Amino acid sequence: MAKSGTIRFRRDPSIQGDEAYHLRVTSAGINISASTDIGLFYGATTLWQLIAGSTDGRIGAVSIDDAPAFAWRGVMLDSARHFQPAAYIKQLIDRMAMDKLNVLHWHLTDDQAWRIPIDKYPRLISVGAWRQPAGAAGFDASGKPVRYGGFYTKAEIRDIVAYAAARHITVVPEIEMPGHATAAIAAYPRLGSTATPPTTPTSSWGVMYNLYNTDDATFAFLADVLDEVLELFPSRYIHVGGDEAVKDQWIADPRAAARMKTLGITDYEQLQGWYIARIGDYLAKRGRKLVGWDEILDGKVPPSATVMSWRGIDGAIKAAKAGHDAILAPSPDFYIDHIQSESDDEPPGRGGVMDWKHIYTFDVAPAALTAMERKYLTGVQVNLWTEHVRTTAYADRMLWPRAAALAELGWTPTRRRDWSGFAARLPAEFARYRRLGFAYNMTPLEPLASFDAEDGKLTVKLRQPAGVGMLRYTTDGTTPVATSPAYDGKLTLNEGTKLRVRAFAGAAALGMGRDWTMATALIRTRRAGEMDLCTSAVSLRLEDDGATEGVRRVHWGDIFHPCWIWKQAKLDGIASLSAEVGQVPFNFSIGADLAKVVFDKPRTPGGELEVRLDSCTGPVVVSIPLGAATRNSGVSTIAGALPQRTGRHDLCMTFTQSGPDPLWMLDRLTLVPAR
Repeated sequence: MAKSGTIRFRRDPSIQGDEAYHLRVTSAGINISASTDIGLFYGATTLWQLIAGSTDGRIGAVSIDDAPAFAWRGVMLDSARHFQPAAYIKQLIDRMAMDKLNVLHWHLTDDQAWRIPIDKYPRLISVGAWRQPAGAAGFDASGKPVRYGGFYTKAEIRDIVAYAAARHITVVPEIEMPGHATAAIAAYPRLGSTATPPTTPTSSWGVMYNLYNTDDATFAFLADVLDEVLELFPSRYIHVGGDEAVKDQWIADPRAAARMKTLGITDYEQLQGWYIARIGDYLAKRGRKLVGWDEILDGKVPPSATVMSWRGIDGAIKAAKAGHDAILAPSPDFYIDHIQSESDDEPPGRGGVMDWKHIYTFDVAPAALTAMERKYLTGVQVNLWTEHVRTTAYADRMLWPRAAALAELGWTPTRRRDWSGFAARLPAEFARYRRLGFAYNMTPLEPLASFDAEDGKLTVKLRQPAGVGMLRYTTDGTTPVATSPAYDGKLTLNEGTKLRVRAFAGAAALGMGRDWTMATALIRTRRAGEMDLCTSAVSLRLEDDGATEGVRRVHWGDIFHPCWIWKQAKLDGIASLSAEVGQVPFNFSIGADLAKVVFDKPRTPGGELEVRLDSCTGPVVVSIPLGAATRNSGVSTIAGALPQRTGRHDLCMTFTQSGPDPLWMLDRLTLVPAR
């Protein structure tokens, strides 16, 4: 397009679909056409992307006819487990608009906090918005308890909703019921289903047993809450949760039994169905539609209810076959609190890699549905739960670019989706992020290296988790450039060589790159994230509750069985082991499964780090008392002698302790040669 060309926006009622647009770029100018302002906005967004990708201020001729594949293209942000400032919510909205995402599902209440003020019930925020973090993080330097939390004022909420609407994004609030209610019950104990309700929001993660009771007075409370929620949020949809409601308290509550007798039902799942249906009817009378997690299908919900499928895609299939609109938000696939690469530099989160390609290539057209039934699949959504996402910096890394991959699912029909094409376009997206000062997770772009020794030299194997671009390297100390040698297999290098590696997509550098100076010490140290876990029942990257040199380390382990295996460690000439170990609070609500978390009995008061040879049932070759490490909330270094061994052996590391709290974690292990 010539610099003198014009840009015209035109309403064209013949273009079908509120969000559809046509974009035409010719030498004479640019025309964007749509039947609505939303369509024109999306056409302008695409034009901005084209211009931002230009290196000389010019863009090529192009003709684009575009419309989304799904009406609901969402991001769920959990602000209950950890609180994000209002300014961050607005930045998130800006970023969503850049990628044509149109629903911010805002998780505002849960067991750990209540974040929305309700004028009629002020204790919801004076009590429910605050908690004491678990472990050492729950105390300041003077030993006083820390009060963590926050809430959004009504003025902030109105501002955020208006800010989103100006960018054609709908904010859908989530007010959890009947479970995930600990914070509300702590504020108003009469809402609970037990004689001993909690007095504070919990600092534990997992599924809590606290349920709202079935009294009419509790429904009056919920109606009051929803009335104020509806005044703040004009969204057609209101999310009411409905998930993970463990029925133990209802089973023990005579009021629930009496309610079931009155209703003529004998099943507690039916009782929850009645509960959600009653709320759904209340919302319907006020012109709103109920959205709930897929457990709401266990009861009779209004035909207009939308089902958000999180337990895989089965809920969406069941909902569509029953004639309910359904949104695909399956765990683990779209749960972006999962790590996105095997790198030990990933932020805290759940194990099980959900990488960029996994999200982008997810099948959003289940074969179990007919073409007619698939029309009920109205949306796709990624969910960022924040149990382990303590900071907004972590949140940005978890969200981006995975939310951008979800946006492509929302706009691109399955038949036209191409991972290699998306990967080729990612560098331009990253460039836009950087120019706007937006953070994203570069870790999957960074090279990972494994080292071994061979004939007096070091061998290096490189890989990049993201699979985007090409790795290039130098061995002379210079910074890699786009014309540096491309890595195409194992490298063999002399000691002292400085290896520098960075990924490139054409001329564009990706990530920051990494450097290593070749030394045999590289093969003698392994971080826990570079080892195999013995089991993966609930594998997590957990942030330490105590700082080490001002930084909270991130540990990797299975909370049911903290155990790590260093495969084929080279033990020739090794005289001792040095281990960096940390401890984290066991603040996990796992019910009866707690009985499965067992340890070998300690022989010293503080327990030991045990190292077994060749297998996890093999002989203990090193047992190092934790000793003074038990008095340090951060990472400590412990050491012990290793009986002489030759050759390569698997090393299996576990801890002995009398109980799971605190939970010991191996941070790294170093093999120390004889002097």
